Amino acid sequence: MAARLNYKVIVILVVTISIISTSAALADVPKVTADAALLIDVETGQIYFAKNHMVRCEPASLTKIMTAVIALENGNLNDVVTVGGKAAAVSMGSIIDLRKGEKITLEELLKAALVCSANDSTVAIAEHVGGSHDRFIAMMNKKAGALGLFGTRFANTNGYHDPNHYTTAYDLAVLTRYALGNPKINELVQTRETTVRWVEPANREIKISNSNRLLTSGYEGVDGVKTGTTPMAGNCLIASATRDGRRMVAVALHSDNRYQDCVKMFDYGFNVIRPISIITSGQVIANPVVEGGVNPEVEAVAEKELQIRLDPDELPKLEKRLEIKEPLAAPVKKGQKLGEVIYTYRNQEMGRVNLVAGADVFRKGLHRQVWDKLFADQ
Repeated sequence: MAARLNYKVIVILVVTISIISTSAALADVPKVTADAALLIDVETGQIYFAKNHMVRCEPASLTKIMTAVIALENGNLNDVVTVGGKAAAVSMGSIIDLRKGEKITLEELLKAALVCSANDSTVAIAEHVGGSHDRFIAMMNKKAGALGLFGTRFANTNGYHDPNHYTTAYDLAVLTRYALGNPKINELVQTRETTVRWVEPANREIKISNSNRLLTSGYEGVDGVKTGTTPMAGNCLIASATRDGRRMVAVALHSDNRYQDCVKMFDYGFNVIRPISIITSGQVIANPVVEGGVNPEVEAVAEKELQIRLDPDELPKLEKRLEIKEPLAAPVKKGQKLGEVIYTYRNQEMGRVNLVAGADVFRKGLHRQVWDKLFADQ
């Protein structure tokens, strides 16, 4: 009878785990005051901590991260912007007091938007880059869709309250990961103090300071990103920190203590989340059936080692799934790919490794096949 193939998927709890590093004392999962919060790894996007991270919230001036992305991807830093009446009329919140008819470069406007969170600068940016404020907002929403920010909608460039202006902690983290890939944004979000200079009038300049107090707090590795505050949004913060080449982003929305909330998340990420070896190279993971082989099965071994980062207390929640087409048809060659083993944690994929044959399995000779069939039919 011909071999019948069916896709075999097995979900089981991980049994064999070895901790590579346990030098740091473990701490509790962070207790934050923010209504919504998230901690992610910038390189991998892995979520380390989440609280209401998919719930819609107002972003306040965290909006300006997207404003900067659109400006840099569609404008030229050396462009000279003529300030229009709409930008000059902005008077709420932080501003650099732009005046109609003044000339200033797009780079200086971005500096003001990201360092001191100037609301008038974002309107000037929008009118110059988008041709109009409304067209620029449409560009922001189109980019949100392209990045998969499906819980986000923008109604303005600076984060003023609007019922149609919202996002989620998760979307902000994804946006920030993307934005930090731009060298100019990465530079500006960690600038503590700078000077904004105008083209006309030529002698006009102002000194500005970063609104993110974490940058001057002395907390190790802080390198961004953006504050946001309105009466409706409350105190918000996207923070980033890097240690030993590992960068994380923390998001805190509508927080009673946004700086402390982000510090707690960073402490958890840097001190508790540990590198853990899940699989060693050559480890036997399964023994799938081989139909028509001199041996009834073959060892499916891991092609390479797999390490993940996880809170050791969360290991019981780690799951693995085997994907192997079984039964296999002989002959099977040593090193032949048989399938994959995939590890997930709370529906988030943590890593996968190819499974390969640990040995050759030759096909039975014709006489042996006939002989085995005769006895099988009896």
